[in-house]
Amino acid sequence: MKKTLAIAGTAVVAVTLLTGFGFGRHHRGTPDPERIHQMVTWKLDDKLDDLDATEAQRTSIHAVKDRLLNEGRGLMEGQQAARTEAVTQLASDTPDAAKLHALVDARIDAARAFAHKAVDAVLEVHRTLTPAQRQELVGDIREHTGAK
Repeated sequence: MKKTLAIAGTAVVAVTLLTGFGFGRHHRGTPDPERIHQMVTWKLDDKLDDLDATEAQRTSIHAVKDRLLNEGRGLMEGQQAARTEAVTQLASDTPDAAKLHALVDARIDAARAFAHKAVDAVLEVHRTLTPAQRQELVGDIREHTGAK
């Protein structure tokens, strides 16, 4: 039973990755990267204001944000290409299973690599903040997520 659930779960993840349901597609189509950049910048600036960040901290943290958003844009472009190939395969009378499996593997590898870069970015921001700012930020995160 557990093996069946694992296989079913893996299949759902594969379909999600290939069709784009798990990568922030908005009901009106692909998200606008400039709009995402603007929204993230506004949220980040609000948080930096709350933390009384210095100008040097703001500059450093915004550079991290810009780098990560550019990486994310590349991830989304790769997702769009994979989605197109998946649809092409599924429209065929004889879809190439190996190609579809390779697409899933490539998207998982790309997402994993991006997640590791995101962790590195968080650690870089962590080093930029003072101990008091980190404590305040962790408190905000705990409050928002319910983590203890």
